[in-house]
Amino acid sequence: MANYEQLAMEVLKGKKKLVIATVNELLAAGEKPLDIINKGLIVGMSEVGVLFSQNKMFIPEVLMSAKAMEEGVNIVKPLLQVGDMQSAGTVLLATVQGDLHDIGKNLVGIMLESNGFTVINAGKDVSPEAIVTLAKEHKPDVIGMSAMLTTTMLMMKDTIELMKEEGIRDQIKVIIGGAPVSTDFSNEITADGFAPDALSAVGLCKRLLA
Repeated sequence: MANYEQLAMEVLKGKKKLVIATVNELLAAGEKPLDIINKGLIVGMSEVGVLFSQNKMFIPEVLMSAKAMEEGVNIVKPLLQVGDMQSAGTVLLATVQGDLHDIGKNLVGIMLESNGFTVINAGKDVSPEAIVTLAKEHKPDVIGMSAMLTTTMLMMKDTIELMKEEGIRDQIKVIIGGAPVSTDFSNEITADGFAPDALSAVGLCKRLLA
């Protein structure tokens, strides 16, 4: 008989076909779609986040787990009742202008989604103007910016300055991350926080929106 612990373990191991089979088995046994997400799929993905932050799992494995979880979510999502899945908040993610690194940012997106956040992924090499335009359109609770190069870090400052000019800075929290970024730099450019990895980015968003 399939159970939630088994499902979480299959997500952790990135076993896509097993996840699909177990989700279907749980549904056939009368388990609630929301319980399958919260007690199985998300539990597995949260463990992935912990192991990744401890360097016990690496990016290719995380992506396999994320894909397995996504397959499970895709099965149960159409069965959810309206209002079942309360979003924890909306986060707009972007790698700043001049920077083409997006694996870290995409991992943050995966972790946020598996913790109930709605994610708008703007991609890489995104200008301050484009970020502000998207922010006005989607009205996110948080903007997360990533930079992997010291030369592109200042685009984060430019974006925050533009947000102030456009009168939207007070309505949206801003978090930053990436190899050259630090808490000191976050304070310097008046961001709301710095996250060194995907798991702490989730924790930071939760704290800021609490």
